Amino acid sequence: MQSLAQMADAVLRTADGREKTALSRKLAAQWREARATGARPEIGHADPPMHPARPAAPELLSPRDVPRRRPGSPDGRIALLHAVAHIELNAVDLHWDIIARFTDVAMPIGFYDDWVKAADEESKHFNLMCDCLEAAGSHYGALPAHAGMWRAAEDTAGDFMGRLAVVPMVLEARGLDVTPGMIEVFRKAKADQAVAALETIYAEEVAHVAYGSKWFHFLCGRHEMDPKDAFHELVQRYFHSPLKPPFNEEKRAEAGLPPDFYWPLAVAD
Repeated sequence: MQSLAQMADAVLRTADGREKTALSRKLAAQWREARATGARPEIGHADPPMHPARPAAPELLSPRDVPRRRPGSPDGRIALLHAVAHIELNAVDLHWDIIARFTDVAMPIGFYDDWVKAADEESKHFNLMCDCLEAAGSHYGALPAHAGMWRAAEDTAGDFMGRLAVVPMVLEARGLDVTPGMIEVFRKAKADQAVAALETIYAEEVAHVAYGSKWFHFLCGRHEMDPKDAFHELVQRYFHSPLKPPFNEEKRAEAGLPPDFYWPLAVAD
């Protein structure tokens, strides 16, 4: 069995979305099987690429250049599904990258269990979105996508705590805020497949935010840092805009994010 870091590196170097997620799920299953025996598989080390391999399509554009479509129209709903698929594919790489990139920091085995599980679930989420796109006569890559999705990974490549603060505790927490509205869009359109897929994503993303909060607090304890102060400092350093309400305070609290973490960083609504 490869080391976990080697597994993560292999996923990052796979370009095609369906192939990347198939490999991700296969390797996650191997990790689970090994852990189920009570073994502690080797974490190892890797030299992950700064940018993960990506398919030739979609074309990646500056956020301001990505066409905006009304979600109430069929084309708008396809665009929304495509945007979510793009987010989920980036999330697959983000979760494997945090495993591969920070192996110099000694962490409990539970850290790796959590992020392998998160990467596996993000792989499932990407495939669910692709299935919805294909059922609607489209596919991932048919539309342009946001070029800035990997910026948080680049900015925090040398800062483990910064990565935890910005990716799960800011970017994924934002998903908890916006996904209920997306579910309602597809429910009104009687798009049952998309509703079911988004409800699965919504339920499972809470745990991903919680993993970020748990391990961020763990590292703060190790370094005798105040978690709230550290979070504010790191988000202001690495996240390039204010946080935007409204916030899903119930789900954020369920994930271990109290309001005094994010409201002080918010732009006035």
